[in-house]
Amino acid sequence: MPKKSLPDFELPGTSSTIFKFSDQRGHPVVIYFYPKDNTPGCTTEGQNFRDLYPQFRKLECAIFGVSRDSLQSHENFKSKMSFPFELLSDADEEACKLFDVIKMKNMYGRKVRGIERSTFAFDGNGELVREWRGVKVPGHAQEVLDFVQTLK
Repeated sequence: MPKKSLPDFELPGTSSTIFKFSDQRGHPVVIYFYPKDNTPGCTTEGQNFRDLYPQFRKLECAIFGVSRDSLQSHENFKSKMSFPFELLSDADEEACKLFDVIKMKNMYGRKVRGIERSTFAFDGNGELVREWRGVKVPGHAQEVLDFVQTLK
């Protein structure tokens, strides 16, 4: 995949952080988009990234989870699941549009707009070096870790 640059963007995050993409230069970054806090697939995905987090940190890789949920919802979800990384709130869908992750999905026979589970890996220069779309949760966090190991 050809390397791709993104425009800078900011999102509010848990722990009173403001995520600014341009501040992430100098180390690999993984940004994963998920549909909703406290749902089974999203919980499992976050737990998988949490459980592998020490290995990501050894590679100096930062991880951020993004959904359209409120910061309050994110704070509760992060605390309940003991996530060691920040969750970013994209209520206005700014990053969702930038990454093109909003899709029409079937929910109980109805068409609804929602986030397609997707993950993006960036190198230390802020270049997009890999993307996963339509992610299936089992084994995904390990696959992302395996990829990040190739960036060193």
